Amino acid sequence: MNDTVVRASGCVLWRRSASGGVELALVFRPKWSDWSWPKGKLKKGETARAAALREVREETGHTCRLGPALPTARYTDHAGRDKEVRYWVAESTGGAFAANDEVSDLVWLPPAEARERLTYEHDKELIPPTLTAIGVTQHS
Repeated sequence: MNDTVVRASGCVLWRRSASGGVELALVFRPKWSDWSWPKGKLKKGETARAAALREVREETGHTCRLGPALPTARYTDHAGRDKEVRYWVAESTGGAFAANDEVSDLVWLPPAEARERLTYEHDKELIPPTLTAIGVTQHS
């Protein structure tokens, strides 16, 4: 067993839709062929909060305002390493997506559709606490 834990940070990025509902941002990473939240490994000396903000900017093109912390996800990554990802709820404050080396697509979806699109169960588990944190009472 590997004693080194890979530390990462990310956000459940959200915005209000034109109809007043909530949309969540998912990114597609072709290297892993998965839909997930914007996230990534901490750089040396970087705080988890700073990494979360950086990763959202790099992967979505959006800036954001961090809200409450969400449960930390712990799992084994594709390389068999233990991984720990700290998440925050984050409201988009603007930006525009451009595909890059890590992320080829970004979609904004209502919570129920986001749940269906997400690849990993540990990502789906973050939707209810996110909606509670932003004051959405119906978990659609």
